[in-house]
Amino acid sequence: MANSFLLERDAVNGKAGRGFATIDGRNVEMFGFKKFRTDVDFQEENFTVVGTNLVQKKTTGALLTGSMTIYYGTPEFARLAEAYFKTGRIPYFTMQITNDDPATTVGRQTIAFYNCKLQKLPLSILDADVTTLTLDITFSFTSFEILSAFKNQPTQLGSN
Repeated sequence: MANSFLLERDAVNGKAGRGFATIDGRNVEMFGFKKFRTDVDFQEENFTVVGTNLVQKKTTGALLTGSMTIYYGTPEFARLAEAYFKTGRIPYFTMQITNDDPATTVGRQTIAFYNCKLQKLPLSILDADVTTLTLDITFSFTSFEILSAFKNQPTQLGSN
């Protein structure tokens, strides 16, 4: 029986996509994205039961975090930090990320991340050793929604 495998033409190009932030009701396209990533960190506790030496893991919650690298010169996030210091209230925002590589057969995927809140944000940078400045930002969020998903399987598969 032949084994199917992913063809290189259906590997999603990491540069093919767009990102938006919704800040104070405004949609702001993130032209300066270099990298974006979100993670679900499942929290677990040991679960033991009489009759076995097996230690199982019980999922007790999830931590939703993200990070992004953007080119320095995007003022939107610094304004959020400034708003916190002026008002004492942390501003929340929404992020929406779309992967869309037209060269693949898997289609596009769009995920929205809600109640995003800054965790770490560089406010200013000078660096004599680089020609392009970037900001590494971390954030947390409380929920997400897959607005449109990739197809379950590429239509073009190789076999051997």
